[in-house]
Amino acid sequence: MNKKLQTLEEKDKEYLWHPFTQMKEWVADTPLIIERGEGSYLIDTEGRRYLDGVSSIWVNIHGHRKRAIDRAITEQLKNIAHSTLLGLSNIPSILLAEKLIKLAHASGLHTLSKVFYSDNGSTAVEVGLKMAFHYWQLKGGRCKTRFLTLMNAYHGDTIGSVSLGGIDLFHKIYKPLLFESLKAPSPYCYRCPLDRRFPACKLACAEEVGKILKRRRHEIAAVVIEPLVQAAAGMIVSPPGYLGRISSLCKQYNVLLVVDEVATGFGRTGRMFASEHEGVNPDIMAIAKGITGGYLPLAATLVTQDIYDAFLGEYKEFKTFFHGHSYTGNPLGCAAALANIEIFEKERVGDNIKLKIALLERLLTPLKGHPHAGDIRQRGLIAGIELVADKGLKLPYPLEQKVGIRVCMEARKMGLLLRPIGNVIILMPPLSISKSDLKRMVTIVASCIEKVTG
Repeated sequence: MNKKLQTLEEKDKEYLWHPFTQMKEWVADTPLIIERGEGSYLIDTEGRRYLDGVSSIWVNIHGHRKRAIDRAITEQLKNIAHSTLLGLSNIPSILLAEKLIKLAHASGLHTLSKVFYSDNGSTAVEVGLKMAFHYWQLKGGRCKTRFLTLMNAYHGDTIGSVSLGGIDLFHKIYKPLLFESLKAPSPYCYRCPLDRRFPACKLACAEEVGKILKRRRHEIAAVVIEPLVQAAAGMIVSPPGYLGRISSLCKQYNVLLVVDEVATGFGRTGRMFASEHEGVNPDIMAIAKGITGGYLPLAATLVTQDIYDAFLGEYKEFKTFFHGHSYTGNPLGCAAALANIEIFEKERVGDNIKLKIALLERLLTPLKGHPHAGDIRQRGLIAGIELVADKGLKLPYPLEQKVGIRVCMEARKMGLLLRPIGNVIILMPPLSISKSDLKRMVTIVASCIEKVTG
């Protein structure tokens, strides 16, 4: 090991606290330090290349060092890196807001008309929560202060977004800090909480949402949902018709619909936004992650004209939405996002990924027969392989056996970087991944599952 690398490893262990990482184990291991990226690959400090199988945690869209995005950021730097949106504006934030609304309309989300910027997915969701709550206070619905979410939900790590969460491992410890949200069963067909089977169930899990709304509509401000895929829950894919039914129920009972498209937006499910698949028009939509192509922290909350108008008034009425971030509408981030969207348009990304989605489905099919692959879930270029100790009984591996982690560590040895969610192996490569690299990724995963479970 060269001295520079050894120094970096020592400083990492001395000074850094990594997210979602058991640091006692981290300091005992040799850390992998990434130095640069090229296309679908990450390259470490010793020059080893790794296929980026999770898009650097679901953010990278067009590959690393995409020339058009590099150029957009460099050109923006010649003008200014940042200025506030509090009482001022800037060119990239204006142009991006227009672009996002037109993009939403082109995707069938015609009701969205205004953009509020923030910095990450958690804050984009939290902005939506505050807007929904405040909206009903302004409209006279003083009792509408509650939020209905799903079991297994994950909407971020700020206190408001954690209050919506339903994953005990992540959220339970913080319960004394949280506001109480209402919970409905997840559309988790493999482990149905209602012990039903699709399609004979007739979307019983959605009807449970309807029962809660019917009973408590006078106190519920909004339903908050990850459309089509509950990502951090292990890529739980909702059955056809579920999202559309939830949207209809919200309209029926006069409750706002907030969609968290942080993980599913920007082409991941095969369309620009997951809501598009079932013709759903949300009242509020949170986007982040892929918005800049995986380059810079940026997020946005898109809302309807009706919600925006509720906050309009004279200064003395104090109807202002009292929320903001220091880096709101950052020009560098907005410039990257504009370039990202332009690539979608110029390179016909939406058309190109259809063949890759079909290929991924074919590649995963043989794994369905593996005795420890309990369920394989896919939507677009998102997939989750749930590993189980006993397939017939759907018996999960104990988390302390670290089966998912062990599979991913074996994959690392073979030049593929993955990060599991418990014992679910997550595949979410950049949309730009080549067909040969897609095949390589699934081949490595299958080999590592066999090695660890066999």
